[in-house]
Amino acid sequence: MAKQSGLGDALWISGYDLSGDIQQLNEIQGGASPLDVTGINKAAMERILGVRDGKIDATTFFNPTNGIGQLKSVHERLSLLPTADQIVTYGRGTTLGAPAACLVAKQLNYDPKRTAEGEVTFEVSSVANAYGLEWGNQLTAGQRTDTAATNGTGVDFGVGSSGTGPSVFGLQAYLHVFAFTGTSVTVKIQESSDNGVGDAWADVTGGSFTAATGITTQRIETARGQTVERYLRAVTTGTFSNAVFAVVANRNDAPTFF
Repeated sequence: MAKQSGLGDALWISGYDLSGDIQQLNEIQGGASPLDVTGINKAAMERILGVRDGKIDATTFFNPTNGIGQLKSVHERLSLLPTADQIVTYGRGTTLGAPAACLVAKQLNYDPKRTAEGEVTFEVSSVANAYGLEWGNQLTAGQRTDTAATNGTGVDFGVGSSGTGPSVFGLQAYLHVFAFTGTSVTVKIQESSDNGVGDAWADVTGGSFTAATGITTQRIETARGQTVERYLRAVTTGTFSNAVFAVVANRNDAPTFF
């Protein structure tokens, strides 16, 4: 794959697309904290991995007016400084299968800065709560709009931990619903070993989100030792005339615990 720029990226926070008001992403960080376990009989450092962590820091422009298709502008949304968990997703592009970083986080701040030239920006830091940063792939091309029950296009997650196609360590998935008209929509993930050619698509056990009735966001995870096939897709069912949403899935190719 050729090298890429960061053009056309996205930042979603709890069902709101704030991409157009983000100046830059200052840091996307995740992983486990190292623990020093060096004995006095060692000539070099020994370390083991500790708790998982993560953060997403961004600089926003000041926009106090309602965004198109959004119930809240970037200022109206972030200035609330919510105490509840927020799901933050960075999309490295908005194409089907593109990488995305997801974080269940606490928003720590909304700090303004004004330059001598008159520019006003805000610094926002979101730090992980309970799960750490998770990198996955988009099962929708950025935001997808369904007007009725729809089967999405399959995404190839490659040869997994089994060495033959599937992974044997389960998955996690994230959902953002940006707009909705109707009674409810259920978004679920299906799997196939060959993109539905000979192996029919089937629901992933534990891969269904709770039915949505408006703007919302969710995180789900399957059993840790569950087999997940090579191809995944996002499908919708329910009674609705408009559902705008995005799905990111992280198939584990190594043992993962929270």
